[in-house]
Amino acid sequence: MRTSQSTTTAYSANEGIAKVISDNNDDLTVEARTSEGTEANLGALNSQDAEMVYIQNWSAQEVQEGAGDFDQLEFEMAQVFHFYDLPWFFLSPGLESLSGIESGTTVSPTPRGSGTAPALERALDYATDDYNRTSVGYGDQSGSLNEGSLDVGVGTYMNFSIVPGWVQEMLNSADLNILDVDDSTLEEWENDDRLLVQSFSGDEIDGTQNAPEEVYCPTFAYNFVSRADLDYDTVYDFLETMHENRSALEEYSAVLARLDDETFWVENMYSDVPFHAAAADFYEEIGVWKDEFERADEP
Repeated sequence: MRTSQSTTTAYSANEGIAKVISDNNDDLTVEARTSEGTEANLGALNSQDAEMVYIQNWSAQEVQEGAGDFDQLEFEMAQVFHFYDLPWFFLSPGLESLSGIESGTTVSPTPRGSGTAPALERALDYATDDYNRTSVGYGDQSGSLNEGSLDVGVGTYMNFSIVPGWVQEMLNSADLNILDVDDSTLEEWENDDRLLVQSFSGDEIDGTQNAPEEVYCPTFAYNFVSRADLDYDTVYDFLETMHENRSALEEYSAVLARLDDETFWVENMYSDVPFHAAAADFYEEIGVWKDEFERADEP
């Protein structure tokens, strides 16, 4: 299994999944592996160097469209389970709404080259005609906002339940507003099939100077996928073992807590990407399969 770099929450959570399955199934040995991100993960599936990897909805759409190097993939991708969600919101010490961003406003919609950047840049294009695009690392945003070299940064709320440490640091070191989204911008976001838009109550994030009553966010749904031709029994046994021991997952990472709810396993799945045949059968058996889901052919 591959997720991301070794310092990320995703990787440590993936280690927990691997350990729970390996400890509770004598026939399966699961190993968490590091990765440089989505493109590397899909490359590993293509070369069969990995059996399962996570990607997010933006990349899933690019695979469907054959964008860039994704047109060279030589396999059918199949979904296995939903891993977690990352909703992104914008933070500023001086602005209260995205509509206040102007041509001279310095904005870092995540660092250049990050997997989240294209979607957040697209979202910003609906809210403002122009801005000064800069690139600031997540942990460096606090200093840049305090010294005035950055006007608008970003934060995330993992699985709509966990505020990462770097976001807490930002909120503790500066008086920041979560930026509101105008109705017209929100309507355009929701009409864009490339953006997944979700929301949470503004009072859920402690330490903000101001926050809208409801915070609307471009959201990334991270799901594990495999090749559709991955061995049926391997996928079924993987899911069955994880399901039987799902209450133990939170012991390894708080981000895994929502997997205790089996309906979360099929939340925010990708349109037009079929489920692996074993996953489809498993979800039908536990009663969470939905009529709109698609099933890949059995390998």
